[in-house]
Amino acid sequence: MNFSYTQVSQFLSCPRRYRYQYLDGWKEKDTRAAMLFGRAFEKALAAFFLRQDASETLFNEWAQYRDLDLQYAANDNWDRMLQGGMQLLDRFAQEDRVRIPQPQTNLQVKILRPLPGDNTFISYVDAIGELDNELCVIDWKTSTACYPAEPAGLCALDPQMICYSWMTGIERVALVVFVRKRMPEIQYLKATISEEQRQEYGRLVAETVRQIEAAQFLQHSGIRFPQNPCLSCAYLGLCMDRREMVDLRLTRQQGAALDWLDELAF
Repeated sequence: MNFSYTQVSQFLSCPRRYRYQYLDGWKEKDTRAAMLFGRAFEKALAAFFLRQDASETLFNEWAQYRDLDLQYAANDNWDRMLQGGMQLLDRFAQEDRVRIPQPQTNLQVKILRPLPGDNTFISYVDAIGELDNELCVIDWKTSTACYPAEPAGLCALDPQMICYSWMTGIERVALVVFVRKRMPEIQYLKATISEEQRQEYGRLVAETVRQIEAAQFLQHSGIRFPQNPCLSCAYLGLCMDRREMVDLRLTRQQGAALDWLDELAF
């Protein structure tokens, strides 16, 4: 069975949501403009390093969603997001701090790692390249607000960056954050992942896989006022048995089995 960072993090945040998504076949509908724009922008970045027209790629990829009924953030719309993306691409080229040697193989890098029990951990790393002439694992992000930059090296605590370092064996990691705001900004957040962190993450993966295989999908409610993580969860309708909420935010893959316990018998 294949596992990934997303699966592990989903299970750790809410085992019941993991079951809904990966075993029962429910999937959040692609209606968030920010998520779809992020995908389009990553393809534009790939075009940039492949010496293709990045602006044209961004327009063509984003144009697919122009007439859809998407959920936009306040003061955002299709045109504003496109304009901001174009400005960020221009700024990224001018700053010229990132190098991706052999972009055909070092962008969206697929990495496999064997796990006990004939299982496999799979990662797709955005890029392996150089930031300020230093080899590192690079993750692209798009956002409407700057990420915290202090204390320096804070992203060393990001579990996704720890995961990528564990998978690649590269200790230096970097988040390149493209901030869409009135004055576009690009953040280059660098950190070093220790060997101890990598080993600890490996143990976390092994223990999480063990719990998944044991079908330990206990409900993990995030309702604790005034903080309510459940309210932003696309799977809330399933937990509350509210069909109208399910229909609004979820879709189900064809052929998904209800008897999800049987799927654990490898």
